Amino acid sequence: MMIRGSSDFSLGVSLAPPQIHLLRNLLLSWFEENGRHNIPWKVKADSRRLNPGEAICPYGVWIAEVMLQQTQLNVVLPFWVRWMEKFPTLNQLADSSLQDVLLLWQGLGYYSRARRIHESSQRLMQFIDSDDSSDPELWPKGIDIWMSLPGIGRTTAGSIISTAFDIPKPVLDGNVKRVLARLIGISKEDKHSLAKLWHFSEELLDLNCPRDFNQALMDIGALICTPTSPNCCICPWRDYCFAYSIKKPTSYPVKDRTKALSVQTIGIGIVFNREGEILIDQRLDKGLLGGMWEFPGGKQELDECIKKTIERELKEELAIDVQAGEHLISFEHSYSHKKLSFIVHICQFLGGDPQPLASQKCLWVKPSNLHQYPFPAANAKMIKALNKYLDKEKKILVN
Repeated sequence: MMIRGSSDFSLGVSLAPPQIHLLRNLLLSWFEENGRHNIPWKVKADSRRLNPGEAICPYGVWIAEVMLQQTQLNVVLPFWVRWMEKFPTLNQLADSSLQDVLLLWQGLGYYSRARRIHESSQRLMQFIDSDDSSDPELWPKGIDIWMSLPGIGRTTAGSIISTAFDIPKPVLDGNVKRVLARLIGISKEDKHSLAKLWHFSEELLDLNCPRDFNQALMDIGALICTPTSPNCCICPWRDYCFAYSIKKPTSYPVKDRTKALSVQTIGIGIVFNREGEILIDQRLDKGLLGGMWEFPGGKQELDECIKKTIERELKEELAIDVQAGEHLISFEHSYSHKKLSFIVHICQFLGGDPQPLASQKCLWVKPSNLHQYPFPAANAKMIKALNKYLDKEKKILVN
């Protein structure tokens, strides 16, 4: 049996039951031997595997699935463990402050996910309405309810429901999309092709063990059917894969050419007052880094000296006068859609009453207390350089 290519496959055509049965059995057999069975939010509290049909509290699954959006499993694992130690239940998360949530999320990136989790916790508590949210029967099982939460799409909702309740819901994350596109020969990434892949994912799904089947699909994408170096020789679906049959697995699906990121220069001021405190401000809640704290600064204008950039930006955004002095650190930091070149200078505070004209709050903070505020990853580099600078200044004063 060879899976047809995209020219033959359409939403109106399904594989015959024997073909579906064969593909399911091959994948599940591979999963039993080679799958990732120790993912902590997909096992019992004592790390044993779940029985077919056995439900678990979706709380940890939900947190993990949101963390996994645009982030790999090995990166998410330590963050998830720390999260569950700090907020072990939905009740405790719902009672927490957004700043505590952002502080714990620090370093994971895409901070809008943390804000959405915090907002969703309030909504889920209204749905569950219990002082003990650990009972899985109290949680929603309908995909529409999960998809009504901010930041939860069909794949995330399906993964939560199939994992926590072993209810048949298809998934189509990046790994699954790649595996199925290669299997049936879908090269494009348009709406029509996406609809085909959703149809095929639903058609393949094993109704008797959807939790294991969905995990097997994700595992084969993560471990074998990788983006650039697929290990086709050990793939259980090799003999039925269209892309393998034409010896072009990496041609499916075709990715749009990534545009080179433009670099924007940002001047940052580390401003000290007479008491040795440092000025920080909190970003507005909207946007990529909403709610995070940072050192003030802004974009360099054409033909502008970077020190003038810092002095101008702090005047415009905080209504203060500073004198930019010693250079502290310069580095580039890439985001998904842009690359920033940060140039950081130590600044002397000359006067003015700091006002959050372009932010929601500003504070004078002791350097030793900076760890109490959630900063983006780029600012973490600045803090490390700042601590070295302060240690050097202390040595000079002692001598």
